[in-house]
Amino acid sequence: MLDNYGRQITYLRLSVTDLCNLRCLYCMPAHGIEKLPHSAILTLEEIEEIVGAAVRCGIRKIRLTGGEPLVRRGIIDICRRISAIDGVEELCMTTNAVLLPRYARDLREAGVSRLNISLDTLRPERFAQISRIGTFADVQAGLAAARETGFDRIKINCVLMGGVNDDEIRDFVELTRNEKIGVRFIELMPIGECADWDRERFLPGSVVLERVPELKPWGDDGVSVLYKLEGGMGTVGLINPVSSHFCPTCNRIRVTSDGKLKPCLHSAGEINLKGLHGEELYQTMRKAIAEKPRRHHIAEDGKSASLRNMNAIGG
Repeated sequence: MLDNYGRQITYLRLSVTDLCNLRCLYCMPAHGIEKLPHSAILTLEEIEEIVGAAVRCGIRKIRLTGGEPLVRRGIIDICRRISAIDGVEELCMTTNAVLLPRYARDLREAGVSRLNISLDTLRPERFAQISRIGTFADVQAGLAAARETGFDRIKINCVLMGGVNDDEIRDFVELTRNEKIGVRFIELMPIGECADWDRERFLPGSVVLERVPELKPWGDDGVSVLYKLEGGMGTVGLINPVSSHFCPTCNRIRVTSDGKLKPCLHSAGEINLKGLHGEELYQTMRKAIAEKPRRHHIAEDGKSASLRNMNAIGG
């Protein structure tokens, strides 16, 4: 369906948990988070019903997020049920890859066709510093499992942080030279844990083109503007939500693990879906989609208006 600004909304990012097995600097506090009571989290049946209502509203693509979606109990059953819903054309997942050696094959068989893997450094010591409790070897094993299982178009998501990992830009780009993989650089957003970070941490995506000027334009892929190395097998994407917001073409909504629909990532506005069923659920989603905000204002205001950390929204 169309929202009030003529955008066709076809994409739902659905968080299945706010918990994670890492503690990345920009996403979660070092001590972790207080676990929500079981009754507050969407049940498998509620997830299935919400996706069904979303499909009635015109949603065609579902991406499962967290926290880390693979720590959610019953995640394979969730995937299986969602992929079986008539009208779901694509089921994807964003993961930190740590648990992929255990789950990759089951995910593929349950209907997940694409994986985005969050990875902000290629250096083991730095990975430990950024993730606080993870190891780079675990992610390498997860990437290997994803490749061996035959997932289509694996993408690596790298959050750009000035003075933290911007010296690795060329290293990430080089991953696309000899492998059919997508590397996407995402601008750090002033939300949650990093909202008050020094401004030098927030780099525009254009710095990638400054550091690797031989990259050539290669079209776009939704919110990502694509580039390619000469003769490279993969692509490099720039996702610039701060320096060059893509609000006029935004086609997505988000649902949090406790059942709140967020029409815009950077808005404080949330619409409760938990406990709603049938026609009431469908009409509530329709109204929320229609009233999706025209744009966010973090470039002007300096901070996201969202009241949650990214792990509590869905990355």
